[in-house]
Amino acid sequence: MLQPKKTKHRKQFKGKMKGNAQRGAQLAFGSFGIKSLDSKWVTSRQIEAARIAATRYMKREGQLWIRIFPDKPVTKKPLEVRMGKGKGSVEYWAAVVRPGRILFEIDGVPQDIAIEALRLAAQKLPVRTKLMVRRDFVAQ
Repeated sequence: MLQPKKTKHRKQFKGKMKGNAQRGAQLAFGSFGIKSLDSKWVTSRQIEAARIAATRYMKREGQLWIRIFPDKPVTKKPLEVRMGKGKGSVEYWAAVVRPGRILFEIDGVPQDIAIEALRLAAQKLPVRTKLMVRRDFVAQ
């Protein structure tokens, strides 16, 4: 049977989201953190909304670390534009998050405040998360 002729296309791939996080999977700075259970793109607006929710609940006490950075430009063409004419302009920036990645860390506040602040932050994110507590953490 004849095989169809293979042609080389220059496609713009979005990237594959296989596997777990290779880096950033352990708590490095704080005593509490939230870990991703899904793989998704998290936009810079979602990261900022989560940061504001957490710091507002902590009443600006303690310290919050953001462990992801939106370094992937996501482009989009305007509505009702014909095909061709090059790549669209940058619509937003996103961070690629895989399962196991620590997203936020908190330290310097009591345990109940830290847990609630991270819960509020996790509600703003498009991924399922899990609360992490440092192994050597001792409640005061």
